[in-house]
Amino acid sequence: MNKFFQIFEIPELRRKILIVLGLLTVFRMFSAIPIPGIDISRLGSFLASNQLFGFLNIFSGGALSNFSIVMLGVGPYITATIIMQLLTMIFPAFKEMYYEQGEAGKAKFNRYSRYLTVPLAALQGYAFLNLLIAQKIILSMSPFDSFRNIVLITAGSVFLIWLGELISEQKIGNGVSLLIFAGIVSRIPATIQKMFVSYDPALLPTYLIFAAVCVAVIAGVVFINEGERKIPVSYAKRVRGNRVFGGVSTYLPLKVNQAGVIPIIFAISLLMFPQFFAQIFALFSQDFSLRVSELVNRVMSNQLIYSALYFLLVVLFTYFYTAVTFDPQEISKNLQRSGGFIPGIRPGQSTGDFLARITNRTTVFGALFLGVVAILPNITQAFTGIQFLSLGGTALLIVVSVAIETMRQIESQLVMREYEGF
Repeated sequence: MNKFFQIFEIPELRRKILIVLGLLTVFRMFSAIPIPGIDISRLGSFLASNQLFGFLNIFSGGALSNFSIVMLGVGPYITATIIMQLLTMIFPAFKEMYYEQGEAGKAKFNRYSRYLTVPLAALQGYAFLNLLIAQKIILSMSPFDSFRNIVLITAGSVFLIWLGELISEQKIGNGVSLLIFAGIVSRIPATIQKMFVSYDPALLPTYLIFAAVCVAVIAGVVFINEGERKIPVSYAKRVRGNRVFGGVSTYLPLKVNQAGVIPIIFAISLLMFPQFFAQIFALFSQDFSLRVSELVNRVMSNQLIYSALYFLLVVLFTYFYTAVTFDPQEISKNLQRSGGFIPGIRPGQSTGDFLARITNRTTVFGALFLGVVAILPNITQAFTGIQFLSLGGTALLIVVSVAIETMRQIESQLVMREYEGF
């Protein structure tokens, strides 16, 4: 507790925290500014009945249910980042930019991601508006109103990216992650209020079991998120002049969950793609668009099919994203260049193959864990039978991961000022 108060005793760190809190407050204010021309009550009923859009609503902190100008949140930017990382597998120039050009290359890579966010936000905004029109949530909208709303939605997403950059500049947390964190946490008071309003003394054992499961899931998230396989690495001694370099032993940490929450977001994007595709295709054929929408709604309304498909996609994307972001052969080359080697393993190709085998084995646990976390709401509702007792595993994963990362960055700020621990 003393360490917590020491944070606010440092003027510079206190100023940074107040700036971040102020920017998060601005985000919450904009999420309450609605776009005109929609029945909010009908929209709320639609989001409650649709699991995919309900997830996006939680992800945006309720901005989607308010039909606010920042309704898409930072979703388009995350999608753009994923697309750019996938392009590193196709185009060598992108791979060189991201992996070999250092901070300047990553800055250029992030700039291209921001450029790509604009058309993606416009497409998602257009598709979502058409979907609401098809669901009769928006009764009528003139071409000018549609254009105005798409511009507002796109500008809202770009504005949030700017807010995220301002937060990241304070170096006490990732800006985009903290925006998502603030959106999820802002829903907690409404959830608690709903629990009190719907409280039934006869269901007290169910509530207690649900609370115990929540604690267990949080502990599991921390355990998996912090879990890593330590690969021993030794460095050969090198003599340069009168000085001796190397001769030390360290380790290479391979995280159990290297992909983070990205596979879940990727799976959600893929599950929503048919609906968005159908609404965009409405420009050419209204009949085909309606048929695709009805088919997708029938498939997604089946809890068993939806859960199985969601789980499978998350597991596959975990392996896929880990393969994109972690290159064992590149790691082995870097070790060989710096004079490092894994004891008992030959440098070069053998080291890369060894790291690939270890990564595949550790990713099994991370992939299965993410898959279970993704379908936790369906599992808890199936066992409790109560709608509001829905344990959002993805939300817990994001909240815990962001909290741990923010704590580490604050701790590093304290260490720089000769404080230890947090």
